[in-house]
Amino acid sequence: METVTLDAYNPHALVTLKKIVNDGGDAQFTLYKATELEDILDNPTLDVIETKSNGEHVVHQMKRTDVMELFRQRGYNLARLEAQEKQIGQILNNLTAENWYSTNTDKSEVLAELCEILGHEPKQEIRMTATVQVEVVYDCPLDEVEDFDAKYFLQDNLSVDIYNGDAIVDSFDVEDADVNW
Repeated sequence: METVTLDAYNPHALVTLKKIVNDGGDAQFTLYKATELEDILDNPTLDVIETKSNGEHVVHQMKRTDVMELFRQRGYNLARLEAQEKQIGQILNNLTAENWYSTNTDKSEVLAELCEILGHEPKQEIRMTATVQVEVVYDCPLDEVEDFDAKYFLQDNLSVDIYNGDAIVDSFDVEDADVNW
């Protein structure tokens, strides 16, 4: 084996690397530049297995730094895991004959306690339909007055917005529009 000293180091030198590719001992010889080999050794590629909601497993090859960033983004930290373990423990402690399985315990009490443990606010979707009267003043150019259609004008230019983060305006329609010249 040849020892490389700092005086003889060449980052552009070509290095042949022997890689065993299977259990049979088959070898593959790959040629790398010294700088490419340093990058591979400094930041190895890992096989990350993702389990999808349907149970399917997908293998991704990722750099170690990318895996660390992925974990950071998804919030896998010790404090979060400990909090979830505490919640699970509280739920399990209530799954007894004296507590939630008691004949004296009402379903609404169980659900209320469960929501409190999980920090969840139960909600029900309510669909609303409303009639809103709008008065609009528009300075219409004289050459467009003859062909002006208030319904289409309002449909194209009117917007409906709601200032509540839990509510969404799905659609609106202008059914009738009167013009008062």
